[in-house]
Amino acid sequence: MADFDPTAYGASGIADEYDDLYADHWETDGAVELVAELAAGGRVLELGIGTGRLALPLVGRGIEVHGVEGSPEMVAKLQAKPGGDRIPVVVGDFADADAGTGFDLVLLAVNTIFALPDQQAQVACFRNAARHLGPSGRFVVEAWVPDVGGFRNNRLVRPRLLHADRMSVESVELDPVDQMMHTVQAVFSNGSVRLYPANHRYAWPAELDLMAQLAGFHREGRWADWTRSPFTAESRAHVTVYRLGTPGAAGG
Repeated sequence: MADFDPTAYGASGIADEYDDLYADHWETDGAVELVAELAAGGRVLELGIGTGRLALPLVGRGIEVHGVEGSPEMVAKLQAKPGGDRIPVVVGDFADADAGTGFDLVLLAVNTIFALPDQQAQVACFRNAARHLGPSGRFVVEAWVPDVGGFRNNRLVRPRLLHADRMSVESVELDPVDQMMHTVQAVFSNGSVRLYPANHRYAWPAELDLMAQLAGFHREGRWADWTRSPFTAESRAHVTVYRLGTPGAAGG
């Protein structure tokens, strides 16, 4: 497994403005609705819980939520929010951190699986999710579908955020051999520039399906988004539900 520091992302300083940068970037209401439905009143563990964008509204619905998060800075932001201090969070690498057992659903949202440094770590994450689940438990993964067609000489610069008082531009370098995207987001506001580096070891949906099989899951469903839009060749992201056990098994 490649050297990996799970605290690095939060330590870059992004925790201080993470919510502002991504408030309009991710689908929240639909995600909370579907996760609550799939959990069916059971216990939820979110890997990469961050500042609680999904966890807090799930708790507001009466669902017991636990978390694993690599960044102490992100956890501090979560715990400072109303109700955040009531969510148990283990600080560590979600590929091997131990948050207990008997969960009904494990959640890994917003491409967080790609934060792990290599295929070995990602396979370990699937197995770690399985260890945390009770019989026939579900593992829900949200991720983008890799699209390397826009790169030129394995490089890409793209605008990401545009507001009257803040904008950001992302520079990306592609390593197709190791399936890595090395990114730096430059945020401009009030005369200042802040740089937030991040690495993404991307994987196509079929590769994630194989990781799931290695961990004892089968794929129960896949959609293009949290509202269950059909997943097609044009889909740029997916929400996939994996379930422990073989299809058609009792309780599966």
